[in-house]
Amino acid sequence: MKSHKKKKIKISKFEKCLYALAIIMVSLCPLMTVFEKSTLSEVNYEVEKIKTKIAEQKKANESLEMKINELASLENIQKVIEDEGLVYNNDNIKNID
Repeated sequence: MKSHKKKKIKISKFEKCLYALAIIMVSLCPLMTVFEKSTLSEVNYEVEKIKTKIAEQKKANESLEMKINELASLENIQKVIEDEGLVYNNDNIKNID
């Protein structure tokens, strides 16, 4: 019987580097995906916090606008005028055409 010798396949340095690079890429892709999703989640959380702050600020602005309208109302102005002792005199008003 003849014994069969197995041929050794020689792998060049370039192929070894290529295989190593492929293995590294295959192992790093899932890690990069997890990192990207983590970063995206963190950014979305910050966006939601900012949206909440904006909503609170809008409510505060509306409240202040209502207060301004209340203070600028004719009734309030007349009350302040009376408290200061001023008198409304229609004869002193002059219209310019």
